[in-house]
Amino acid sequence: QVVFALNQTLLQQESLRAGSFQIPYTTEDLIKHYNCGDLSSIIFNHDTSQVPNFINAILPAHERITAQEIDSYFRQELIYKRNERMGRRVKDLLEEHPDKSFFFAFGAGHFMGNNTVIDVLRREGYEVEHTPAGQAI
Repeated sequence: QVVFALNQTLLQQESLRAGSFQIPYTTEDLIKHYNCGDLSSIIFNHDTSQVPNFINAILPAHERITAQEIDSYFRQELIYKRNERMGRRVKDLLEEHPDKSFFFAFGAGHFMGNNTVIDVLRREGYEVEHTPAGQAI
């Protein structure tokens, strides 16, 4: 799986360099959607691969299965489990220091799809509100 992932990454980079492949969204798109709190948009759809372009129609069936296994592993290990740990840490800090104010910042990836840090905190009974860019807290 590691060799497959490395080969796919290298193929993607070669295609980008040659101009035969373009990323479907720009960094500016990511920033705009993040700032607008629109993290359920197509860019952050929970069905989107965590490893871009590994899962696509041009892969042979056996390689597509490998790509899906890798994507599932990354989604579970790098997103869901980390979100659970981060959510528990936030909860623990809030409960250990109820008289203090906190500011928590997370990368956009931790707000993608289902099982986000926000979902973890809401399951614990916390009310979480999005603060758009430029809005005073």
